[in-house]
Amino acid sequence: MSTAASTISIAEDRSARLQQAGTGWGERISTAPDSAKLTFTVQGEGFGSVASNIISGKHTFTVDEPAALGGDDLAASPVEYALAALISCQVVVYRLYAEQLNIQVDDVKIVANGNLDVRGLFGIDKSIRPGFTSVDLDVQITGPETAERYDELRQAVDAHCPVLDLFANPVPVSTAVTVNSAN
Repeated sequence: MSTAASTISIAEDRSARLQQAGTGWGERISTAPDSAKLTFTVQGEGFGSVASNIISGKHTFTVDEPAALGGDDLAASPVEYALAALISCQVVVYRLYAEQLNIQVDDVKIVANGNLDVRGLFGIDKSIRPGFTSVDLDVQITGPETAERYDELRQAVDAHCPVLDLFANPVPVSTAVTVNSAN
């Protein structure tokens, strides 16, 4: 068998993986509904001026701030990672729903602009929130479908993207502080 005949395209591989994941989760949830409830755990430890080492499963990465915000600029900032999380989740959900809706997406590129006023972060103006005041997403899709089909896809993504949901809706957060002796 020739190499060309034995290889599949990236699009075919993606389609097979997405179908397998959807089928697998559908079967798992139908037999054990509680298996749909996932908990993600990430831990971090500070170092340097304001940097953090983050551990998520078998993955580690660094988060820092630019010098203007007290950091050493060793890595992207927390808000940049938040935008990266939004973009990467959008890409996943665009691919997932393109497969489900039978909409061809050859490529998807997303630019996120998060607007933040540091007066909220530094407590200079209490009327300004410390987080993003707005986020603008520029989604660029390449493919042969009509604009209406891609709008149908966007609506499905907007309705089902977990990280977009985090940005768009309040999420209850509880904080517990443990004080360890520094002897």
